[in-house]
Amino acid sequence: MRGLEGRVVLVTGAASGIGRATAERLVDERARVALVDRDAERLGDVARTLAEDGGQVGAYRADVARADEVQAAVDGAVRELGGLHGVVTSAGVFDPSDMAPIGEADPAVFARVLGVNLTGTFLVVRAALPHLTRHGGSIVTVASTAAIRGHGFGAAYTASKGGVVALTRLLALQYAAQGVRANCVCPGFVATAMNREALDDPQFMQGVQKSVPLGRIAQAGELAGVICHLLSDDASYTTGQVLAVDGGATAR
Repeated sequence: MRGLEGRVVLVTGAASGIGRATAERLVDERARVALVDRDAERLGDVARTLAEDGGQVGAYRADVARADEVQAAVDGAVRELGGLHGVVTSAGVFDPSDMAPIGEADPAVFARVLGVNLTGTFLVVRAALPHLTRHGGSIVTVASTAAIRGHGFGAAYTASKGGVVALTRLLALQYAAQGVRANCVCPGFVATAMNREALDDPQFMQGVQKSVPLGRIAQAGELAGVICHLLSDDASYTTGQVLAVDGGATAR
């Protein structure tokens, strides 16, 4: 992909799932990668693995729901890796208790999920923007197809991801004149640790696969490919877009 080599990209949620797959793809494209996650142990393991593979990486432990930790991670990445040209906000949570109907939803769960998924996205973007406007850059947020169509469950998750979509569109409009592009990827069901319980339920998985025109669920690397395309110069005229990467599920 054009334009990724040598650029510094910060990836949240980098210790697992879509975030880790994106970091791995960026290393393959010879970008310099700032890995951010709240799980320090797994983050260190990923950083060591990527460095052993020849990657130029830095690891920064941070909870994206905490503004001070986010700012410290961004400052560290800029100082140690030499700037900032792109951001991927893939840190996210889903609380199983969020499956309750809205009328029975726990306000504490709602606030906690929004704190990571939506406020966390805002805090990372806010901290990164002074650097992105200096160089021109690209932001790729990660939402969910839950933001495009109600899945019938997950008030907190659905609301948080819908907010990410709206925030991304606003970013694209506000910062286009300063050379910053912002796009949102909305995954369908992906084989990640977050979905481990569902992955272990054959009956549930059969239903999921039947709902997907391509007949299978996504692998994290397939999302990483789309994210890296949007970060690259190959997508230089793409901004303000919301792209469902879901095997065609939302086309029904």
